[in-house]
Amino acid sequence: MKTVQTNEAPAAIGPYSQGIVVNNMFYSSGQIPLNPAGELVEGGIKEQTHQVFSNLQAVLKEAGASLNSVVKATVFIKDMGDFPVINEIYGEYFSEHKPARSCVEVARLPKDVLIEIEVIALVK
Repeated sequence: MKTVQTNEAPAAIGPYSQGIVVNNMFYSSGQIPLNPAGELVEGGIKEQTHQVFSNLQAVLKEAGASLNSVVKATVFIKDMGDFPVINEIYGEYFSEHKPARSCVEVARLPKDVLIEIEVIALVK
């Protein structure tokens, strides 16, 4: 088991890691729209979603994976009314490769953000 940590994504804000590699699979912690310095990005759901994908790309790269090797994504959103915008942006990052996905509306997310995404990916 290998712990994944990169300065290109926000540090864990609790007793967990950015991700773990077990055998050839990477399991990310949920990424929220904090920049690598740990500050919440300004703006709404569009800006927050792009930041989450930036963070995911950073931890995936550190793990030896990429968005193209993601097999499952779980999306947590504060308001299902934001789903069309999130889905459009999601499609920019997963245009040809379309991993399995779950999307759920939740009552509250850490730091009151609008979106959190976690992924499982194959490590090359």
